[in-house]
Amino acid sequence: MRKVIPLIFFLMCLAANGQVPKIHFEYDVAGNQIVRELCPFCASRTSSQPPKEISDLKEEDYQKFFPEDVISYYPNPVREELYLKWELVDEVKVSSIEVYSMSGQLIKSYKNMEKEQTYAVPFQNCPTGVYSVNLFYNNGDRKSITIIKK
Repeated sequence: MRKVIPLIFFLMCLAANGQVPKIHFEYDVAGNQIVRELCPFCASRTSSQPPKEISDLKEEDYQKFFPEDVISYYPNPVREELYLKWELVDEVKVSSIEVYSMSGQLIKSYKNMEKEQTYAVPFQNCPTGVYSVNLFYNNGDRKSITIIKK
């Protein structure tokens, strides 16, 4: 009997015309799992268009923090990585980046960024939700953007 159940599941997968069963998880902002469902015959919930590679990005793909700002980011909403890009102006450099959940929990901190002008912040291990990305400058200034993780 125990060998029959996996066989039935395998046959159901074949009958789905090559579609692999999907397991869908949803999380609240604290990271607690609130939904877990198996959908053997449904299509993937992800976009049919894969995210661009960092080498394929063009200047018009990036969004600005503010219209006159020298810091830009791509994409929002994010699936796997958030690409940040900035220009150095008047010796003001980005010194660190911090990612917070909307509940105020520090998710990740990146230090010693003074020599960088681009950075890819990984979001693949973060649950779906809203995050705040803060950039800290060596002169004490700070800029923040809100990012949606799908």
